[in-house]
Amino acid sequence: MFAIIETGGKQYKVSPEDRVKVEKLGPKEGYEVGQEVVIDKVLVISQDSKVIVGTPYVEGATVKAQVLSNGRTKKIQIFKMKPRKAHRKHGTHRQSFTMLKIDEIVGGSNGS
Repeated sequence: MFAIIETGGKQYKVSPEDRVKVEKLGPKEGYEVGQEVVIDKVLVISQDSKVIVGTPYVEGATVKAQVLSNGRTKKIQIFKMKPRKAHRKHGTHRQSFTMLKIDEIVGGSNGS
């Protein structure tokens, strides 16, 4: 059994007991560690041999997950330059993330 969910503008294929690192959820503070999150933007659910595809989302389907941690990725360096123009621009970026553990996938209108 698996589902394809959408969060943070990206799509993830998840199964129960998976751990997935997604874009930071919630407002600036984010969700607390141990808090349950319900994701209702489910694009596809596969149960046994049948596949339910949403238009765009599967009606009534949700994925329940638990927040394991919030954090930030490693720092990346950004360097832009234009040759012969003495133009150099340097910056860095760290992306925030939320680590989720998928607890269960609750099916849509065609099953549960």
